[in-house]
Amino acid sequence: MTQSTDQLIMPPMPWRSVFLGSGAMTPSRIVTNVELETMMDTSDAWIQERTGIAQRAIAGPLETTASLGAEAARRALANASVSPDAIDLIICATATPDRTFPATAALIQADLGIPVAIAFDVQAVCSGFVYAMSVADAMLASGQAKTALVIGAETFSRILDWSDRTTAVLFGDGAGAMVLGAVASAQAGSRGVLAHALRADGRQADLLYVDGGPSQGGRIGKLKMQGQAVFRHAVGNISEAISACCEKAGVKVSDIDWFVPHQANRRILDGVARRMGLDDHKVVTTVHQHGNTSAASVPLAFEVARQDGRICDGDLVLLEAMGGGFTWGASLIRL
Repeated sequence: MTQSTDQLIMPPMPWRSVFLGSGAMTPSRIVTNVELETMMDTSDAWIQERTGIAQRAIAGPLETTASLGAEAARRALANASVSPDAIDLIICATATPDRTFPATAALIQADLGIPVAIAFDVQAVCSGFVYAMSVADAMLASGQAKTALVIGAETFSRILDWSDRTTAVLFGDGAGAMVLGAVASAQAGSRGVLAHALRADGRQADLLYVDGGPSQGGRIGKLKMQGQAVFRHAVGNISEAISACCEKAGVKVSDIDWFVPHQANRRILDGVARRMGLDDHKVVTTVHQHGNTSAASVPLAFEVARQDGRICDGDLVLLEAMGGGFTWGASLIRL
């Protein structure tokens, strides 16, 4: 009988991925709901009641996914007190790359002056950062790399139909990054990345997608979403992944100090927290100030809570996300 990936028993790895530092970057231009009222048939009250979003940052003409990602990474390196020369793995999670190729991770590598390293992108839309964390963790734990930059960066404003109030009001631009390092398992103690639970269901692709691409029409395309259908899948899918992740790590949901979810919609955040029995004060919520920044939303929210002193060394932090594909998943880390 075939075992699922959650049931496979793996031998202990000689290395463990540990958190070293983090950083974030958002564009300077802030677009409020009141400004959107002048652009489309909507209102601040309508947007906040349905999504919890009050504003979002929008990239300027000279800002790109790579430039935002590079600045977030630069800040993460400074926070970690790690030199760019020490980085030998760069993974950028993005659905809005600067170019079809080369990878945005390689452009960030060049911007930061990092010498030859492994550099590639992960495309799992809003779940991209959680997916990228899992890949980086596996490569560090197996000895393929020693120090990794994991970045989530997006410029979703470039793929929005600004005449569609059901989608245009939801998204924003930004980037977040973490530095992870490989530490001998015997020396890591309780620190480090503990578990992941990743999922995908391509049968639901038509519920959230972009109607274009190099191989299909040769154009960028615009974001399309069936919001109610996405909402119906989201709470159940995310809750299952959280339970699976905690079970793999041997911890209870009640043990979690901070829950850092993908910032898609306040009602989804509240629904997952209620289903999992998470106290409201443990949920990091930034959707009101950033909107949905896709792969950037989890590291952006994490950095807000770290900067304001909520997330501290030793805390048990759960990251989760769900995005187009569908893709979804959760990661658990002890700082």
